[in-house]
Amino acid sequence: MTGPDLQHADTLPPARGLSRRGVLVAGAGTALIAATAGTASASPVATGRHPGRPGTPSGTSGSVRRAHDFLDVMTNAYPAVNPGPRLAQSYADQLGLFSTAFVYDVALTICASLTGGRTDVARALADGLVFAQEHDPAHDDGRLRQGYNTGPYTFYDGNPQPYGLELPDGTANIGWQFGFLGTAVGDMAWPGIALLHAYAATGVRPYRDAAVRIGEWIVENTWSTRPLGGFSFGVDGGNVPVPNGSTEHNVDCVAFFRLLRAHAGGRRWADAAEHAREFVDRMWERRGGYYYTGTNDGVEINRDPLPLDPQTWGWLALRSDRNARALDWAASDLATRDVAGRGVSQLPAGVTISGVTFSSASLTSTATYNGLPVHPDGVWLEGTAQLACALVDRGRGRSDARRADALLDQVRRAQDLVGAGQTVGGAPLPARSGVVAASSLIDSGFGFGYFQAQHTGATSWYLMAQAGANPLQVGGLRPSRR
Repeated sequence: MTGPDLQHADTLPPARGLSRRGVLVAGAGTALIAATAGTASASPVATGRHPGRPGTPSGTSGSVRRAHDFLDVMTNAYPAVNPGPRLAQSYADQLGLFSTAFVYDVALTICASLTGGRTDVARALADGLVFAQEHDPAHDDGRLRQGYNTGPYTFYDGNPQPYGLELPDGTANIGWQFGFLGTAVGDMAWPGIALLHAYAATGVRPYRDAAVRIGEWIVENTWSTRPLGGFSFGVDGGNVPVPNGSTEHNVDCVAFFRLLRAHAGGRRWADAAEHAREFVDRMWERRGGYYYTGTNDGVEINRDPLPLDPQTWGWLALRSDRNARALDWAASDLATRDVAGRGVSQLPAGVTISGVTFSSASLTSTATYNGLPVHPDGVWLEGTAQLACALVDRGRGRSDARRADALLDQVRRAQDLVGAGQTVGGAPLPARSGVVAASSLIDSGFGFGYFQAQHTGATSWYLMAQAGANPLQVGGLRPSRR
């Protein structure tokens, strides 16, 4: 495989850590990023005033509308090759992954679209997930791959990829060019969660049936009998089991299996949710007030680095008063502030963005990607929106509301001022619409980075936070009035 020597934000983490975003690659293939991935800050940016001060009703409503428009455009970017089921491209073209659609991002896009009443977008994507599950080229066991191709492009080696989600032989167009062939528990649970929310909103039974098949695959293939229990990571692209266990994945499973119990019935789902919950509880560090990342072998807890996701999703899924202070730990210990002109910031002149980063290791990393140094002060916008969503859901008086509003104000600022001039399928994205994954290039601390490219995942978490929704609860996408 040829192309720029840069690892993607979704590559398999090294043995020391674990993330839902790990790509499970068979063989020696390496995920690559186009050299333009870090150039978004060189694009023209809006320099005028906000259409309304972020936080005011007019500014917020316009921002929300533009964010939904971004998800719509990313979903419908390739109509000529996707007349039916489709998946939304995850990142703007500038990341260099072409039309790759990660199923985690697709799931978030479904959930966010439902909160905005955009059922047509949610149904198109849910149909895409069902199609991908039912038309895998090698397996008929309910699995989804980590990523799919959703539109045509020419790869770095000059070979054209002229198809959409469906190949001429009727099979799903799995992401083999970048090695996105594995199946991870988190990348199964999130589509299952989204399909069940889509079923609740539409009554389309195949969505529920697809979610049941996902649940069966997780239980049959990843139920761990090792001392720490829970569910293991999944399988790689060669269908070889990966023994690691992720706190984040198991939080996902708690939520997913509870939703399955509510919508499909059956004691087995309650048992599966409890199995995942026991693992999550073992990852709790009482004195520090946070969750550890997981385990490499099912026996010993991996205590470093400390990522954000288990803290935010731990609250959203469990709503446990005993563990609620994980949100306060994240807001304090992972806080960061990206200032244009300071260090290696990629922000346009005069712009400052505050929020949180991916993990404790992100704050001190000196890694480089494709020759670009990471910025320890960079803000992970997806995680910042996650934290806002969790604080809104926790709702402890005015303090949580104020902190959530302040975080959302920063996300809106990034939406307005960062990542302009980006495209999907070569066509310009709507102005000030999508939210970039990170304010400047950051290192996760797990062997992969996040870039200044507009991202459906970051945008979806912003929309859910703004709506007061909680995708990890039964009925949680019925937005509150904020």
